[in-house]
Amino acid sequence: MTLGHEKLDVYRLSIGYVAWVYKKADSLRGIHRHARDQWLRASQSIPLNIAEGNGKTAEADRRRYFEIARGSALECAAIQDVLMIGEALDGKESQERKIELDRIAAMLSRLGGRGYRVREDTESYGHPEFDPGPDSDFDPDEL
Repeated sequence: MTLGHEKLDVYRLSIGYVAWVYKKADSLRGIHRHARDQWLRASQSIPLNIAEGNGKTAEADRRRYFEIARGSALECAAIQDVLMIGEALDGKESQERKIELDRIAAMLSRLGGRGYRVREDTESYGHPEFDPGPDSDFDPDEL
């Protein structure tokens, strides 16, 4: 059985990122332990908030969870910077993963952005009897 959030590309990408973080975090000790612990929490927060947000029916709730997940992705990027400064992470590998985090953040912005749409009345398009809805690909010129 596949749950709804497991079908989302952004969820699968975030799980892949968490797997990488676990592998890297295993070798972090000593002065890096606080960054390691925060990195593990922040990385786990991404898929957990995606799953919880995807299960919400109220658009404002969905958006809030996706925004939290996006913030956690950005936090992970900052933690990687901290670990690079501390010479605990390789710069090239970290940069590759930051590109992945940027993609995750962009996908979450798009998912969470649905609630920010501006909707105009259909009359302005000359078709008052038809309301296509906010997610429709309806093109009034095709009538």
